[in-house]
Amino acid sequence: MTEPFLYISLALYVFALVALFTYGMNCYLLMLCYRLKRSQSLERHAEVIAHFYRNFSVEDWPKVTIQLPIFNERYVVERLIQSICRFDYPRSLLDIQVLDDSTDDTVNIARALVKQMKERGFDIHYIHRDDRTGFKAGALREGLKTSKGELVGIFDADFVPQPDFLKETVPYFVDPIIGMIQTRWGHINADYSMLTRAQSMGIDGHFGIEQAARAWNGFFMNFNGTAGVWRKKTIEDAGGWQADTLTEDLDLSYRAQLKGWKLTFLTHVVCPAEVPVTITAFKSQQHRWAKGSIQTAKKNLGKLFRSDLPLLVKLQALLHLTHYMVHPMMLLVVLTSIPMLYSQWFFNSLSFPIMIFTLLCLATFGPSSMYMFSQKIIYGDWKSRIKFLPFLMCLGTGIAVNNTKAVLEALFDVKSGFVRTPKYGIKKQADCWKGKCYSIPLSAISLLEFIFGVYSLAGLMMFLFFSKYLVSPFLLIYTLGFFYVFFLSLKHGYGKTRS
Repeated sequence: MTEPFLYISLALYVFALVALFTYGMNCYLLMLCYRLKRSQSLERHAEVIAHFYRNFSVEDWPKVTIQLPIFNERYVVERLIQSICRFDYPRSLLDIQVLDDSTDDTVNIARALVKQMKERGFDIHYIHRDDRTGFKAGALREGLKTSKGELVGIFDADFVPQPDFLKETVPYFVDPIIGMIQTRWGHINADYSMLTRAQSMGIDGHFGIEQAARAWNGFFMNFNGTAGVWRKKTIEDAGGWQADTLTEDLDLSYRAQLKGWKLTFLTHVVCPAEVPVTITAFKSQQHRWAKGSIQTAKKNLGKLFRSDLPLLVKLQALLHLTHYMVHPMMLLVVLTSIPMLYSQWFFNSLSFPIMIFTLLCLATFGPSSMYMFSQKIIYGDWKSRIKFLPFLMCLGTGIAVNNTKAVLEALFDVKSGFVRTPKYGIKKQADCWKGKCYSIPLSAISLLEFIFGVYSLAGLMMFLFFSKYLVSPFLLIYTLGFFYVFFLSLKHGYGKTRS
């Protein structure tokens, strides 16, 4: 290989390593921030609840609008509406909107159930749009025009909130600066498969540690699109729901905080949800989140860095919004690994390989440590759960090709529609998604996953052949990850499903 090419490869390799190291080290910082504020937060929750119910009678409770944005959700729409109608909150103070953009028999199912609940005395309304202008953001914006509540709760179709949800969240809005409350996602079907176990652990890391650490330490956090309550005035003051990103929830969160509103997170209030059961659905969800995050970063970071906010808050916001950049960095590490073998001077002493090994360790085990920590603080049987961490590591690396495509689309303004994650009403292992509607077909991106798997394997074999053992374990993780996601994509992409 030519000398210039080797130097370019080295520069890209080191750049990617430093980036991964930065994001990995931030996981340790967030864990520390969580530890420092956890006890204080739990005490504050008890105080907020006690103060509210001691000083406010039922007549003084705020009216709440519940928005249920749905699109072709025949398997879960009944479960969703019924769970909302079980809320332990005065019916006279509850305004329910079913915002349906469906084009299939979900329309008839939802309309019939709304009629049934209305006959039972619920103030519930069915709103159907003939087109999906603005997608979910458009539906929420349309519903807000006729909403009656000063607070607005939002739930996606795969969520099943507990009856006491509003009683646990509404008291926080006594504080006039609070603009939104986000609650922790639970998992209805975590035990369904290795895939759902891995996803659940990843979700626990985000909600168990990241969101809490950001909210409790004055950093910018975000509404996750569901299982949360907004102050209607906050939505309007921040500019309303906008559809110019694929993560309208993240975008609105940042615009609201830039306006001075405070968003907070309740780690002890759990809202169960259905985890995607197919890798194709998971990849579609990840693609939307990755692309939307970078779009939101492009839209809001300039204004954020021009603000008078503390530098640490700005840096945390940067790492938060650009988190999905770890996936292009992973691919850079893989692609430049083999050229590194031809830079013999790089291996003349142990100092450089040890440095690389250290950076890779810190970058890799930062997120892993956070996921393990989240299991410990959430579950009593955490020791039996962490055995699934290797599957999460494989999933996190194997999804890199899919998410890199999303990041590049966002950076280069490639337009794409809002593809919602299909839900099948899966609760237990005996349930089956095959033969049901809403499948997402196998995409050409899977071929790239296979190619990266082969490339990583070749690199691994070459590193072992040349006795360069320090980097080999990380190439093994990449190899297993790419092949795991590829073969699971084949399995689920060719599953017998109806369109």
